[in-house]
Amino acid sequence: MEDFYYVYILQSEKDGNKYTGYTSNLPLRFEAHQKGKVNSTKHRRPLKLIYFEGCLSQDDALRREKYLKTHYGKMYLGNRLKSYFTGQENKE
Repeated sequence: MEDFYYVYILQSEKDGNKYTGYTSNLPLRFEAHQKGKVNSTKHRRPLKLIYFEGCLSQDDALRREKYLKTHYGKMYLGNRLKSYFTGQENKE
């Protein structure tokens, strides 16, 4: 699993906003987010990892990250995670 690149989605438990990124080491990158070492998410902690995909190349991961940040990518994620988000609404 060392040769994979991961596209991931984090959700802020503070404000509910999502963050999309990519990395070759998902556990290490998530830890950096949790410890506040990533500028774009340090004020949005705590964070939950709600989705990730593995890619075989860095180029594929970058393209997928870019797509998931588009309107159509967000629609895809909404449908893909529909039961997750429905469960979130029922908990509140």
